[in-house]
Amino acid sequence: MSEAQQAEAEGESQNLTLVQAVRDGLYGEMERDDDVLVMGEDVGKNGGVFRATQGLYDEFGDDRVIDTPLAESGIIGTAVGMSAYGLRPVPEIQFLGFIYPGFDQIVSHAARLRTRSRGRYTCPMVIRAPYGGGIRAPEHHSESKEAFFVHEPGLKVAIPSTPYDAKGMLASAIRDPDPVMFLEPKLIYRAFREEVPDESYTVPLGEAAVRREGTDVSVFTWGAMTRPTIEAAEDLAEEGIDTEVVDLRTLSPLDEETILESFKKTGRAAVVHEAPKTGGLAGEITSTIQEEALMYQEAPIERVTGFDTPFPLYALEDYYLPEAARITDGIREAAEF
Repeated sequence: MSEAQQAEAEGESQNLTLVQAVRDGLYGEMERDDDVLVMGEDVGKNGGVFRATQGLYDEFGDDRVIDTPLAESGIIGTAVGMSAYGLRPVPEIQFLGFIYPGFDQIVSHAARLRTRSRGRYTCPMVIRAPYGGGIRAPEHHSESKEAFFVHEPGLKVAIPSTPYDAKGMLASAIRDPDPVMFLEPKLIYRAFREEVPDESYTVPLGEAAVRREGTDVSVFTWGAMTRPTIEAAEDLAEEGIDTEVVDLRTLSPLDEETILESFKKTGRAAVVHEAPKTGGLAGEITSTIQEEALMYQEAPIERVTGFDTPFPLYALEDYYLPEAARITDGIREAAEF
């Protein structure tokens, strides 16, 4: 029984999409803690570009749901100051591809506040940003740049793949004393529904989830790529290839224990992500496996990724994103080596 199924069986719950679960998580944390506030472009009366903050302005007012100018550096910089003061801001960047003007504030200030002050100050803020492709958006709306932030010490990077996780992981992120990049796969914002408890709960950061158990090949993925990976695993089961699918959920810190435990069971692996291949997280995961579990390795580790190009406009979008057929080929390569 999944956590969501268990939630439905044990108490009051709602059948929510992922973006509705994000909104539910924000509402719950703002109700629980008066220091939590939301800020960003159009998050107030408009309810956010994807409606992730819908209704919060009416419930909590304009001193806790703050519409800002179109100025990402200002949004992040202001949130850093608020968190140093003792608040828990949750700034929204409308699309991850717009975050670059705020990048300096994130890596030069938010990520360093604890070490710079030798622990006297922390920076409890959560930067929310929809990311990834698949919705036929124009340029700068579909980037998958999680590797930028994983590379920066002092930042946590979390990516949910289900509505249940979205609410629980967001609560953990908001309660965390240090800055968290909370990247939301907008391709699956409204792709499916899941039972989500009405009551407040947390899903710990830094813990992966095994979405499908298997014995032949381990596949590590996250975000919107989790669903086509499970679909590929089910197709391959009909060929006799038993695939284990591990949803990493948090990319920094990485749950190395679950990765290695799965790999030692199967001896074969593939990593699936939509970001470009070069410098992507698949390389880091592959190196971790080879450093810690080389003697268990039975085949080269396959990388099924986006391409080393800017994210294309919609005519080539389906070709760029790893879909079930490409993922199936990658897993089969690992299994049949």
